[in-house]
Amino acid sequence: MAKRNEAPDERRVRDLPARPVRLTSDMSLPKLSAVEIGSYLVAFLAMYLVLQLKLLGGLLAGMLVYQLVHMIAPFIEKRMTSGRARLVAVVLLSAVIIGGLTGATVATIEHFEHDVPSLQKLLDQLLTITSHARLRVPEWVGNYLPVDSEQMKDKATQLMHQHAEQLQQGGKEMARGFGHILIGMIIGAIIAVGAPKTSHRLPLSTALVTRVSRFSDAFRRIVFAQIKISAINAVFTAMYLLIALPIFHERLPLSKTLVLVTFIVGLLPVIGNLISNTIIVAISLSVSFGTAVASLAFLILIHKLEYFLNARIIGGQIEARAWELLLAMLAMEAAFGLPGVIAAPIFYAYIKRELIYLRLV
Repeated sequence: MAKRNEAPDERRVRDLPARPVRLTSDMSLPKLSAVEIGSYLVAFLAMYLVLQLKLLGGLLAGMLVYQLVHMIAPFIEKRMTSGRARLVAVVLLSAVIIGGLTGATVATIEHFEHDVPSLQKLLDQLLTITSHARLRVPEWVGNYLPVDSEQMKDKATQLMHQHAEQLQQGGKEMARGFGHILIGMIIGAIIAVGAPKTSHRLPLSTALVTRVSRFSDAFRRIVFAQIKISAINAVFTAMYLLIALPIFHERLPLSKTLVLVTFIVGLLPVIGNLISNTIIVAISLSVSFGTAVASLAFLILIHKLEYFLNARIIGGQIEARAWELLLAMLAMEAAFGLPGVIAAPIFYAYIKRELIYLRLV
C-alpha cells in the first residue's frame, strides 16, 4: 500500500497533460484506499478551516515563500549542497522583501508629500462636481451633498465618530492579518529549508504529502499566472496614466500610486480589475467629464483584452473557462466573503487537478 502512494505520484501529477484525461471504455477509475480517502477528507477540512479561522493570508504567504525558495535554490545548488542552497535562498528572499518594503514605504511617503497639492485639487474638483450635481438632483438628495470643504470635513469627522468602534476593530483585524502573513512567511521558509526531498513515510503521511504537493502545484499555477496578468495590466495602465493622459489631458492626481494599486489589486482575479477601474474612473471624473469618459473607454478595452489573457494564461493552466472561475468565486464569496473570492481560483484549481488525476473530468 505504501509503495503505491510513494513520492513518484507527486512528480507524476506535475507532468499531467494540460488538457483533462478523458475516460474511455478501456480505462477504469483508480481504486482509492481508505487512507487515500481519509487524506482527501483532511485536505478539504483544512481548506474549510483556513477560511473559517481567517488564516488565508498566512497560508498564501507561506506557500509563496515556499515556492520562491524552490525556484531560487536550483540556481544556487550549482555551487553548494541542496540544504545550504535553500538556506541562502531564504536569506536572499528575506533581504529582498525587507528592502522592497522599506523602499516602497519611503517612496510612498515622498510621493504623497509631493502630491499634497494634487490632493487639495482633487477635493476642489469634488466640490465642483457636487455643486453642479446639486442643481440636477431632487432637493431631498441635494440636502445630503456638502456645500463646502468645511462641511465635508465635518461630515467626515461625524462619520468617524459614529463608526469609531468599527474603525478600531478594522485596525485590529489588519494588524492581526499582517501578523498571520509574517508568521506564514516564516513557516514557509522553515519548511522550505528543513523539508527533505525524499523520505520513507507511512501510508497516511505519504497521502497527505501528495495532497499538499498538488495544492502547492495549483497555487503555483494560479498565482504566478495572475502575477503575469496583473503586471501586463499595470503596464498598460501606466502607459495610459503617465504617457497618454498628460499628452491629451491634465495629469491625474496620484497617477503613480494608481499604477501601484492596479498591480496589487490586480492579483485578485476579476474583482481586482473592478476595484482599480472604479478608483481610476472616480479620480478621472474629479478632473473632467471628458477625462472620465476616456478613462472608462480605455479600461473597457483593457478589460476585454484581459478576458483573452485569463483564458490563455489561467484557463490554460487548469482547463477552466471564465464562467467556471466566476461561479466558484460567487459561491465562495457567498460562503466566506472577500477571503472566499481570493481563495476561490486556487481552491478550484486544486480540486480540478485532483479530479483530473482521478480521471473524473
